[in-house]
Amino acid sequence: MSDVVSDVVSGFSRTIEVRRLGIVPYEEALALQRGLVEERRAERVPDLLLLLQHPRVITFGVKGDGGRSNVLATDDRLAELGVQLSETGRGGDVTYHGPGQIVGYPILNLDPDRRDVHRYVRDLEEVMIRVCGDYGVTAGRIKGLTGTWVGDEKIGAIGVRISRWITSHGFAFNVNTNLADFALIVPCGIADHGVTSLERVSGRDISLADVEDRLVKRFAEVFDAVTVAG
Repeated sequence: MSDVVSDVVSGFSRTIEVRRLGIVPYEEALALQRGLVEERRAERVPDLLLLLQHPRVITFGVKGDGGRSNVLATDDRLAELGVQLSETGRGGDVTYHGPGQIVGYPILNLDPDRRDVHRYVRDLEEVMIRVCGDYGVTAGRIKGLTGTWVGDEKIGAIGVRISRWITSHGFAFNVNTNLADFALIVPCGIADHGVTSLERVSGRDISLADVEDRLVKRFAEVFDAVTVAG
């Protein structure tokens, strides 16, 4: 490590390696996370932020029935559309992932300085709030609900798992997602709020690569870290 990089890193509480993985099938990403959590626990890898997209998939959480009762489409309709169904092991209800939505999976060791689950979730919300601001969009929170919101529409969903203070799963940020696909479910089990995307609320075309860059920048700010490419 060069003296310049050493000086930069020493000014932050952590270094996070960012891996941009493109489009990854959900089950493959799930297996990858499980392996990396154990690698992080054994300190064989540093803190990580995985950025990727998934093919069309509906995922279930561990709360109650996982959100199965909030799937509105029939099995035949889902098969026709090529939408997969998957278990997750994360918190939360049913959610949808698809192209045009950037998914972030932080594999972080929150011990010892960030051992606060609520703070961690609020921090993920803050990352997406700041990215919205980069595009002139005012986003915020809704009391009692998780995620990042523009008005009463969700632009960023959160579902996390924390095992002995090692994180997995994370956030899903709608950039130019096909919003019609959310009609297949009651997103996160919340029937009285809608879903939106960054392109829709900003009224312009937005590069996914540019949004990834801004997510990395804002993630580093919020988590008091320096990021390096993986």
